Amino acid sequence: MQLDNRAQTLLKALVERYIADGQPVGSRALSKISGLDLSPATIRNVMADLEEMGFVSSPHTSAGRIPTPRGYRMFVDTLLTVQPVDMTSIESQMHALTGQGQQQKILTNAAQMLSSLTHFAGVVMTPRNESIFQQIEFLRLSEKRILLVIVAPNGEVQNRLLLTQTDYTPSQLIEAGNYINHHFSGLTFAEVRRRLQLELSQLQNELNVLMQAAVQAGSDAMEEAGDEVLIAGERNLLKVNELSSNMGSLRQLFDLFEQKTGLISLLDTSSRANGVQIFIGGESQLVPMDEMSIVTSSYQVNGKVVGTLGVIGPTRMAYERVIPIVDITAKLLSNALSY
Repeated sequence: MQLDNRAQTLLKALVERYIADGQPVGSRALSKISGLDLSPATIRNVMADLEEMGFVSSPHTSAGRIPTPRGYRMFVDTLLTVQPVDMTSIESQMHALTGQGQQQKILTNAAQMLSSLTHFAGVVMTPRNESIFQQIEFLRLSEKRILLVIVAPNGEVQNRLLLTQTDYTPSQLIEAGNYINHHFSGLTFAEVRRRLQLELSQLQNELNVLMQAAVQAGSDAMEEAGDEVLIAGERNLLKVNELSSNMGSLRQLFDLFEQKTGLISLLDTSSRANGVQIFIGGESQLVPMDEMSIVTSSYQVNGKVVGTLGVIGPTRMAYERVIPIVDITAKLLSNALSY
């Protein structure tokens, strides 16, 4: 929805003032801080229009207005001016992401750095496994139930249950396993899937179906084994007034931290996009409250995107500061993990 310049200026001024002090903003205050030569009555009319369009709302306790998630989205997408970050605070912690160190420690330091710099919760999704397998084996459990055993190059073993439409014989299962191990051992499941589509026409169709199912299940198993989210500073959110006043939603958020499955899904989605991504209120469909936002960015190892990091905090956050902190941390982490 398009806003004229006057409405954009007033919305920008309102959001910036509300982020700064957390109090509803009245028309008289806007007339002073917006830089526009408008009467309070004219500003009230513009505010009424913005409220009707869903960009601001009026709390019951005040005549002033506050931004809605839709208002924050308009602000972030079209009105925000990202400010240069004070590198002094970042440089004081930069040593944790430089030099030699174990990967897990570097990732943990990145989450702690995000939390320390923003005073919110920092999250880092660990790098996804390449899903390379060394060997697979099919074990017949019963009619149309097969256990898929996947052995990774490091010796780690993953099991998956396959429910099939066909009752495969032991000799067919051996044939399928031997074919995959002989032709594809040491490749990623993604590479195996591509090559299977080209090479399996020579095999009978029922084994083709079995191996396609095995590749998908194996890929899922290996990726899930590598999924982990590191979280630092989640208790900082207890100090945010807008969040601590809603204990039911806050409890849901901490359940999200505890289970981590939803966070992994969100961060995985973010890793497929370029640059910094911002999820405001319920946009992520995972954060349980309108008062919460997530700012994320993917990071790389040797030029390949392998994971995502970000900050979870109140919708009323200083986006102009948080966005570059997330962006810079992602670049520092990429450099620290690459070789």
